[in-house]
Amino acid sequence: MEARAIAKGLRISPIRARLVVDMIRGKSATEALTILSNVNNKSARYTQKVLESALANAVNNNGADRNTLYVKEARVDAGPVMKRHFFDSRSHIGHRDHRTSHIYIEVATKN
Repeated sequence: MEARAIAKGLRISPIRARLVVDMIRGKSATEALTILSNVNNKSARYTQKVLESALANAVNNNGADRNTLYVKEARVDAGPVMKRHFFDSRSHIGHRDHRTSHIYIEVATKN
């Protein structure tokens, strides 16, 4: 039995978010939540919310047991880039790109 949750358009770069998501891939749900609660950064908070949503989807919609769930798939995709321009030195236009990301987590029961 599988369930998933997706958070789109999060204001964090995909490179930073992938560092945290790589830590929980393949782990049991309780172990993944423990890891995320002990990591102190923005992407860990986003990932924890998505994981809790996926667990709630599995329990409420599919009737799965929360203790038998594990993180089957966890990935971070690049979202749209918000491009911001500003005046730079010597009449040049500088730019600062604000990258966004989509976090996708799928949980399943162990057989």
